[in-house]
Amino acid sequence: MQDSTTQPTAVNYLLHLADNALIHGQRIAEWCSHGPVLEEDIAMANIGLDHIGQARMLYQHVASLIGGTTEDKLAYFRNPEQFLNYTMLELPHRTAFAPSVQTERNYAVTIARNFLYATLMELVWAKLQSASDAQLAAIAAKSSKEVRYHLRHASSWMLRLGDGTAESHARMQASLDYLMPFTQEWFAGSALEKDTIDMAALHGPWLSAVSAVVTQATLQMPSDQGHLTRGKHGVHSEHLSYLLAEMQSLARAHPEATW
Repeated sequence: MQDSTTQPTAVNYLLHLADNALIHGQRIAEWCSHGPVLEEDIAMANIGLDHIGQARMLYQHVASLIGGTTEDKLAYFRNPEQFLNYTMLELPHRTAFAPSVQTERNYAVTIARNFLYATLMELVWAKLQSASDAQLAAIAAKSSKEVRYHLRHASSWMLRLGDGTAESHARMQASLDYLMPFTQEWFAGSALEKDTIDMAALHGPWLSAVSAVVTQATLQMPSDQGHLTRGKHGVHSEHLSYLLAEMQSLARAHPEATW
């Protein structure tokens, strides 16, 4: 399998989209049987499956373009430095600086991440429906329908938690404060997207959409300043290696297995 540095930019962008979907879907799947209520357990499972489905379509497209690989190899037999997903999507469901709300799974962190990312992807998938790559355009059209539900779900919980109790408000604000600096990576210029989409042009519409919901939820819009992460360049946090070790362990233990 080729290293990402030797592959065409268009292929790397498809891998970037696929890796985002796979890693985000894997994180969301960690809520299975742990949702705050049964309805949310099912909702999170469905959202996670949507992302896994998007990843499958994109990996299949990459495999058809470069040959010599499969969707399973792309998902289960690449190492952390070969993944091109945004750093935010690999983070655990907890904040790094709020001991009073530290749990293994902080639902406010999950909701804030889903909201910020779904707001972005609603714009991205809309743009990609006009991509010159017909298969990517078709994937974008399907994914656009799914992300509208993801955004509606996350936005409703932003409002419920932000404008809820003092405790839920504090958790939601802490989660936004923690995650917002990671969004800088999304709009930072790179060769990865330059032939397909202008991410910098999406920053204004994204910020307006996010601000409107944050204000309605009686929350404060945090600063996005801080360390500029480089996950889409293959430079990840330590959390990705643990996530991949769990996700890839069965396939790597039985590499010739068929299902």
